[in-house]
Amino acid sequence: MGVEICVEGLTKSFGHQVIWQDVSLTLPAGEVSVMLGPSGTGKSVFLKTLVGLLKPDCGSVKIAGRDITRLREHELYEVRKLFGVLFQDGALFGSMNLYDNIAFPLREHTRKSESEIRRIVLEKMDMVGLIGSEGKLPGEISGGMRKRAGLARALVLDPEIILFDEPDSGLDPVRVAYLNQLIVDLNAQIDATFLIVTHDIASARQVPDNIGLLFRRELVMFGPREELLTSDEPVVRQFLNGRMQGPIGMAEEKDATQVEQELAALGDGDTTQTPGSRALTPRLLPGPGITRPPRWEAIARHEAELRHRKAVADA
Repeated sequence: MGVEICVEGLTKSFGHQVIWQDVSLTLPAGEVSVMLGPSGTGKSVFLKTLVGLLKPDCGSVKIAGRDITRLREHELYEVRKLFGVLFQDGALFGSMNLYDNIAFPLREHTRKSESEIRRIVLEKMDMVGLIGSEGKLPGEISGGMRKRAGLARALVLDPEIILFDEPDSGLDPVRVAYLNQLIVDLNAQIDATFLIVTHDIASARQVPDNIGLLFRRELVMFGPREELLTSDEPVVRQFLNGRMQGPIGMAEEKDATQVEQELAALGDGDTTQTPGSRALTPRLLPGPGITRPPRWEAIARHEAELRHRKAVADA
């Protein structure tokens, strides 16, 4: 079962450059959350701060009731055992085959026998669909397979929190769809707390329970996916619709006057010109034979009610 992460007043800067400030949110235990934001808004920095690789200027990160920003190194080491991390490129050792890559954390951090390690490694490889590829080197397989191997390695210590740093980067849309389904299936199976940093809007619409958006050095919104997908916040609507009109510019933020003019040109700021722009995209469900966590039934009922209300309002 996953654990809750409670972030309060978190601020991080490098020198005089503020990355983000006064970020507060709670990642619910066992749920899938997605963090969105334009490039350069510090999403990866946020992940590294959660796992204690970077120290914030102020604020707290409480995991299982412990504020990791105040822990000594040996205490932090123990808390990090709760985490599994999937890096952008999988971060595999090029000279090791997939089996040894995935076994590495077990050999490094436990005293398990090789027979026990083999059982765990093959179990995790089976979960991500890599059985039969144990002897292959990272350079001999596709990007999608490397991501899955990195995910299997992140799973071997049975983490209660899994962080995904742009898992869809470098993958074609078909492989992204397979990876999204794998993430949903894994969450249903192990019920860990997932946080995904991504730019992929289709993934953000289909996969998570919760969505957050970082922009202008702040957390603009964080909450249940249906709240953000139906939000009237201009930057949220611009980002989810992938359009030029709105607060986000190419190199830097636009001034308020320019934003107002652009939104007015769209027609009172409504995004209905974009097909399905404010529709509540159906959530991905676990595959056949995988039992849904109990919370999904309540979420499904709530989202069905929202769709009904929208249909009545549009009639």
